[in-house]
Amino acid sequence: MRIGRSFSLSPGLANALPVLIFLLVGFAAPLLAVIGFSIMPARTFSLWQAPTLQNYWTIFEGSNYLSFVASLGLAALTTVLLALICYPIAYCVVHVAGRWSMVLLLLFTIPLFVSESVRLYGWVLFFIKGGLLLGTLKSFFGVELDSILFTPTATLIGMVYVYLPFMLFPMTLGVAMVPNEIRDAAFDLGATRWQVFREVELPLSMPGILIGFLLTFVLAVGAIAEAKVLGGQKIIPVAHDIEIAFTYAQNWPLGAALSVLLIVVVGVAVIAVLRRFDLDTILGRR
Repeated sequence: MRIGRSFSLSPGLANALPVLIFLLVGFAAPLLAVIGFSIMPARTFSLWQAPTLQNYWTIFEGSNYLSFVASLGLAALTTVLLALICYPIAYCVVHVAGRWSMVLLLLFTIPLFVSESVRLYGWVLFFIKGGLLLGTLKSFFGVELDSILFTPTATLIGMVYVYLPFMLFPMTLGVAMVPNEIRDAAFDLGATRWQVFREVELPLSMPGILIGFLLTFVLAVGAIAEAKVLGGQKIIPVAHDIEIAFTYAQNWPLGAALSVLLIVVVGVAVIAVLRRFDLDTILGRR
């Protein structure tokens, strides 16, 4: 491809040009607009104003930073709980289930075809007073307990439920990456079951585990439906503050500043995790 007389594009760049334009228009431009709005004066709807960092100061001077702490704490706790829950399931799928492994994975996949809000309202019916759980305990066992609905505990349970597949599938892939020959060789050399797990299985499956950690944490930081439906907004996540700033408050610069801070925090976490393993080796490129 030749443009004019002095400028030409290589065939590879010419073929990639439509994709590059799409990425610039659909990804880079909105991101730059958000960054630009974050340094505009409060309640401004134009990028042609004198830049200021007041929006970032407002976050830490007020109570918005608490939503960051709440979101990061819930996301971290959700990630840790899912790691403890999903690793035994992943190990079972790979080494125990045999021909039933696909059936087990399908059972964890089916809920993804149902709206997240619908599934969360199903948990409301489960936890509500007189509902499936408490009603059954009272009717059949005479046990009357207080409902945990609209509490931080209910929010955490909802997040663990919603993001379980996003931890399970990468972790299953990571466990499956461990060759059986290496495990058998370790046993033949006299290693105990714990030593095989600690020295062989866990290190070799770590890429899948870290991807599961990363994917779950990134999604959980931006969670909002669980706090609204199950938590009764006893905990205000950062995504809720961003939504309020862009809608009801009509303070786009503050919402943009919150969004930029969230992008920075998540970006640092992503880079820190990606530096721990080699994607070329995982993808079989070398």
